[in-house]
Amino acid sequence: MTLNALSNDILVHELQLGEQLNESVHHERRADFSLLLAMLTDDVRAHSQFKLPLSQTPEKTTTAEQLRKYFQLPDEAPLALKDITDISSYNQAGLIEKQQLEDLRLANILKPKPLAFRDDVKHINQQVMTNTSLYCQQKSQDLCSTKRQQRAEFNAMAWVAALQTTIVKAPLMAAVA
Repeated sequence: MTLNALSNDILVHELQLGEQLNESVHHERRADFSLLLAMLTDDVRAHSQFKLPLSQTPEKTTTAEQLRKYFQLPDEAPLALKDITDISSYNQAGLIEKQQLEDLRLANILKPKPLAFRDDVKHINQQVMTNTSLYCQQKSQDLCSTKRQQRAEFNAMAWVAALQTTIVKAPLMAAVA
């Protein structure tokens, strides 16, 4: 018996029954309906809804800019100042002194101010550095002054040769009798 003949004999999904399942429901033949359902395979993966062809829809990619435009959000606040001249945008003391907080908020919404002054991942705040050990402070200064310290070269062959000569020249231990 071939595989196709075997698969034709097994009821895998309700499409093989035609309209018999539907007719048994409409004519209220519960025994026929139960028998037809029992004859179907109990492996859910073989049911017809899992045999549907996969639709190849292109994956939608949405960017942050598209989402901001869709939800009508303001521009994203930059992480750090791009230029030193941008420091003047932080001069907000005059607005606060005049109690114009609404103007300050509106200005920040229209042109968001950077969240930090610098965008340097390796920068460590001075308050943090003063709370570390002297060794850590010295190591940080050394790293800043020289980008990378060169390791001392190690000649392994010369070391092994020196080790062999010291073993050969070493006096043998006298065996205790």
